[in-house]
Amino acid sequence: MENIVNEPAVAYQKRRYTVEEYLEMEKESTEKHEYFQGDIFAMSGAGFKHNILFSNIFLAVGNKLKGKSCNIFGSDMRMNIPENTLFTYPDISIYCDDVKHIDIDEETFILPTVIIEILSPSTKNYDRGKKFNLYKDIPSLKEYIMIDSESVSVEAYYINEEKEWILNDYKEISDTFTLVSMGFDVALADIYERVRFSVK
Repeated sequence: MENIVNEPAVAYQKRRYTVEEYLEMEKESTEKHEYFQGDIFAMSGAGFKHNILFSNIFLAVGNKLKGKSCNIFGSDMRMNIPENTLFTYPDISIYCDDVKHIDIDEETFILPTVIIEILSPSTKNYDRGKKFNLYKDIPSLKEYIMIDSESVSVEAYYINEEKEWILNDYKEISDTFTLVSMGFDVALADIYERVRFSVK
């Protein structure tokens, strides 16, 4: 089977693991891992720009969720997609109404409404391609937002009434993007505040 993760590689290659084994290993691990169809993948750590972007996004979006029946979580929130077996840790996820966990683990959650990933050079192809295809299997998912850490760029996908994924692309610091399912806008200037890009 082709690895679904471009970077990094499979962490444990001896055999296929059960979900129960993966969850038990995660409890003891100091690092985070993804799980997909028996394979376990190490997740890369976050750099300085990633952490600034995370803080900016979390504050900007979190403040606008006040008074709504939705909760915002960071990358310690493990998510499962029962439809395709993926276990992962999105950078930011929003769950609306009741937050539901899987039957066998109270620390693994299902059915997010919005997922936000911060793109890095090593993961951006995976986040844009194979991972997005896996996220599309989530029946509750209404939006998938990708924030680039190397340039001003927000790729905001939302699902329309015809169940088609529509892309709104933003490249200017003066742009404002809309979280359609949440009913509010977020300024790119707020997201990229204090982020400095390398001069090429």
